[in-house]
Amino acid sequence: DQITSHLQEMKEEVEALLGKIPMAKQLQSIPGMGPTTIAALLRFTGDLGRYAHGRQLLRRAGLNLAERTSGKYKGQIKLSKRGDSALRKYFFLAILTLVRENPDFKRWHEHNLNKGMKKMASLFKLIGKLARIVIGMIQRGETYRSEIGVEQVA
Repeated sequence: DQITSHLQEMKEEVEALLGKIPMAKQLQSIPGMGPTTIAALLRFTGDLGRYAHGRQLLRRAGLNLAERTSGKYKGQIKLSKRGDSALRKYFFLAILTLVRENPDFKRWHEHNLNKGMKKMASLFKLIGKLARIVIGMIQRGETYRSEIGVEQVA
């Protein structure tokens, strides 16, 4: 009981701190993004306004594609993994939740699978899409918009 109450207090503190950060309010508009995930992403990325494109965010996480070459193989394109491993972890956890709870990400994942893409490849493609969406929202000062409607941050 004591651990549960302590965890609840910490969660309330995180939510209170996120309430003070303007870009956190924008990220909370994405259905399926919880306060813990948003806090972790902001902690490992810093000010999202300094990124010009989602590719920069992916590169920081080590999720950009790079050629791997060694004595056994040559020219294979793989994830570089030359970034923050904790940021990679939270991007992956975020996309798992979004694919499960967000109708847009769920539809995009099913579309990728129907095209013959493997599940893991689809998830990493959607991580790239999430990074571009997040940076675009922050740059334009918008909240998340589905195909249903558009909301603007005042």
